[in-house]
Amino acid sequence: MFILYGLLAGFVLGLLLGGRPGALAELQFRWIPIVLAGLLVQLVLFWGPVSDRVGALGPWLYVGSTCLVFAAVVRNVRIPGLALVAGGAASNLAAIIANGGYMPANASAVASIGRAASSTYSNNATIAHPALEPLTDMFALPRWLLFTNVFSIGDVLIALGVVVVVALAMRRSPVPLGEGSSRSVVPGRTGD
Repeated sequence: MFILYGLLAGFVLGLLLGGRPGALAELQFRWIPIVLAGLLVQLVLFWGPVSDRVGALGPWLYVGSTCLVFAAVVRNVRIPGLALVAGGAASNLAAIIANGGYMPANASAVASIGRAASSTYSNNATIAHPALEPLTDMFALPRWLLFTNVFSIGDVLIALGVVVVVALAMRRSPVPLGEGSSRSVVPGRTGD
């Protein structure tokens, strides 16, 4: 849910910079179905009735769905801000793979948000000495925030990247009618 704060901050920043919400529709993100498929798998995977029964398949599904989303982000890295998202996603994916399909969460960070360890498959696991510990969920949002959760350095990079993507996309100038056609325009020349 950390990404939701990035979306909101990017939208507000875009407005403050004089951007227009309609410009977001002009963002040309490729492989949207792949992103949606990866996120849908994760949404279902961490839903109680599924996470209760998924067993050893859970880590494989989590890594696979995360790889799908990562591949789509890399495919679109030309969009300003997505390089930050890709860096954060790579950081998170490295920690998840190094820890057997779980993102380790710092026990004190988890306790600070009042969450108990999960008894079913979850994307987080409290591990005493995780591999790549600096890349794991070591921090916690304040309890008073909506959707409070633990987060990693990778999550921060992803959220910052989302802020940049949204804010800059909102600042795009609208394409005037008539532009974008197959006719080429020669600078300094008026009419035909």
